[in-house]
Amino acid sequence: MYCALNANRQIKRCKVYPSTNDLMIEYACGKKEALKLLCETDPYSAVAPEHALTSVTKARELTRQYIGRLVGKVAARYFRRWFIPKYIRVAILAVKAARYIWKALKCLSKGRLEVSVLDATAITVSLIRRDFKTADSVMFLLEIGEILEDWTHKKSISDLAGSMSLNVGKVWLKTEGQPVLVKSSEINSGDEIIVNAGGMIPFDGVVSGGEALVNQSTLTGEGVPVHRCTGTTVYAGTVIEEGELTIRVTQNAGSSRYDKIVTMIEETEKLKSNVESKAEHLADKLVPLTFLGTAAVWLLTRNVTKALSVLMVDFSCALKLAMPVTVLSAIREANAYGITVKGGKFLEKIAVANTIVFDKTGTLTRANPTVHSVVSFCDKSPDDLLKIAACLEEHFPHSIANAVVRAAKEKNLIHDEMHTKVEYVVAHGVKSTIDGAQVLIGSYHFIFEDMGAAVPLGTEQKLLAVASTYSRLYLSIDGWLAAVICIEDPLRVEAADVVAQLKELGFENIVMMTGDSKHTAQTIAEKVGVDRFYAEVLPEEKAQFVQDEKAKRNTVVMIGDGVNDSPALSSADVGIAISNGAAIAREIADITIAEEDLKSLVTLRKLSIVMMKRIGRNYRSILSINGGLIALGVSGLAQPTTTAMLHNASTLGIGLLSTKKLI
Repeated sequence: MYCALNANRQIKRCKVYPSTNDLMIEYACGKKEALKLLCETDPYSAVAPEHALTSVTKARELTRQYIGRLVGKVAARYFRRWFIPKYIRVAILAVKAARYIWKALKCLSKGRLEVSVLDATAITVSLIRRDFKTADSVMFLLEIGEILEDWTHKKSISDLAGSMSLNVGKVWLKTEGQPVLVKSSEINSGDEIIVNAGGMIPFDGVVSGGEALVNQSTLTGEGVPVHRCTGTTVYAGTVIEEGELTIRVTQNAGSSRYDKIVTMIEETEKLKSNVESKAEHLADKLVPLTFLGTAAVWLLTRNVTKALSVLMVDFSCALKLAMPVTVLSAIREANAYGITVKGGKFLEKIAVANTIVFDKTGTLTRANPTVHSVVSFCDKSPDDLLKIAACLEEHFPHSIANAVVRAAKEKNLIHDEMHTKVEYVVAHGVKSTIDGAQVLIGSYHFIFEDMGAAVPLGTEQKLLAVASTYSRLYLSIDGWLAAVICIEDPLRVEAADVVAQLKELGFENIVMMTGDSKHTAQTIAEKVGVDRFYAEVLPEEKAQFVQDEKAKRNTVVMIGDGVNDSPALSSADVGIAISNGAAIAREIADITIAEEDLKSLVTLRKLSIVMMKRIGRNYRSILSINGGLIALGVSGLAQPTTTAMLHNASTLGIGLLSTKKLI
């Protein structure tokens, strides 16, 4: 019911409160209509409220778990203080201290001087002085600090993973009798599941029954629901708006795009940004300085209490917490804008990048070009030639190929399979055989220069007259030009404005590269306002350009959507794919943006810049706050336990501030 209500356009928002078993509905319609809608909603039309709320439940469980740990620590401390004899408390204290000392010894045995050594030293000195109260307070504060830091970090990861995961716990499995509600984890490849209106499709699969309109915006960025029927493919994470589908599962749980992203986010160590690594290295480098400061204070004052006050304050905790949390928050916020970022290091590079390379077709132009006309150069009619072209192009989904297939469909040209095996030559074209004759479709370079096709005698002027303002596909049959298909490539309305804003945000070199003709590329480049453009380039030439720019010490961002962009996306410092582009481009890319609006690039740049500013501000705050605490300890204005408590509080405060929205 929860999913079904959220899917209804008259419902603005639904929220469930599990602790009180309440459902809150914010609606746009009248009260009576809302009540009627609630009564009429089929609770089985979606999976179940508990599964739609899995991420919320997990977050609350995590919060309850850590609150429980905190309460337990505090209760145990005061129970020992009030009810346990002193000699037993001292024994418990020694056992607890041994854990910190052992951890420090292991660190020293590896030749490292890290925070654990600082902690163990403070505890050991307090025990030697028989200041058991200070030793107990130090360990208590360290335990509380560890719990709070762990909680803050895990919550950031949990919130991010939860916002990007599917969270479908159970599905309706088709059986010989009635459908059975089973756990998603029990579904295997080949099983058939039933998803109704308002339900989220939990697995990639092929429709084996039913008919529906599916909203694929979460995956492809398409604003309009697409029709799905028997034999068509559906994807995990998409939602059925109308109808019902029986789906034969082709990918098990854990194999979809969403699952891969969540797994990747949870393994953040593998995608750590440079600033996070620098924070850790700097934190470890500051440990010896803290020891030197402690020794200097003791030598100058001969006051162990003041020296301990320095020892209680280290910069590393805040550095190691605030930086990763800031990066995770930025990734989560990017996701809210329809931007999928595969690691913090890519946001960092976006912030400092000075060169951005755009593919043209499907990137600066819309991914839905249209066929303007078909010019025949043989005895076949334009419709017959369009039918042949569509028959070949339907095997390789690219924006131009889709335009040809769509044009044939609009004219009701049925193109049954009339060819032999179809071969796709990347960035060139398609070749096959029909009735023993070789059929080629592709660029001018591919048809005439690579494959040696000829223009029929007497049609040379006709070829020259074909408007150069269009992108052109050339079709040859048995070595002779048969048709020129003129493609209109509509420019994105926001493209020029986005390019202008990217220049304002610091990109010094904005380049457009395309396999299209020079004239077409020049027309688009002038309208958009890029600094340079390159036409009729091959995939390897795009990749080489990116590598050449990197060799000049430029940080390069590449944006594309097709198979031919994949080498350049892989070569760039940051590869950005359009969400409805080729699967390989999305897989290779470091960042994916929604198809519907290039303004996501401006948002991405702003977000990354603000993230870096926050990281810099965190550095300054950590240094100044902890420096001030050391000064308080040395001056005698604060005891070691006080500086330790204030240090932990400031660390947590900076960590929590790092989770705030960036833009």
